[in-house]
Amino acid sequence: MDHKKELKEMYKEMQIEAGVFTMTNTQTGKLFVGSFNNLKRLNGFQFMLKTNTHTNKVLQADYNLYGQEAFEVEIVEYLKKKEEGYFDEKKELEKLEQKWLETLKPYGERGYN
Repeated sequence: MDHKKELKEMYKEMQIEAGVFTMTNTQTGKLFVGSFNNLKRLNGFQFMLKTNTHTNKVLQADYNLYGQEAFEVEIVEYLKKKEEGYFDEKKELEKLEQKWLETLKPYGERGYN
């Protein structure tokens, strides 16, 4: 098998994990709660902040002010997928994110949501 085919097979077998993450401003304590159906998309989320193109203007402004070093990203919970039967991943991920929003309450002075 050539190298390209081997890489394609490895990619197909790679586990895609969904979950909820937080991004905390270590200078102010404010946090952002978000989720992705593929947590590898966190790289794109951070890239948008680095390139000053994030849609959350308050988060973007603080990122510009305090810099990348002032923010910590943490995956707070992975979505547990059911092995059998119907499983609406999008709906379950929304519920999981809502749970964390209710727990952490990242609104107003406390956060960026």
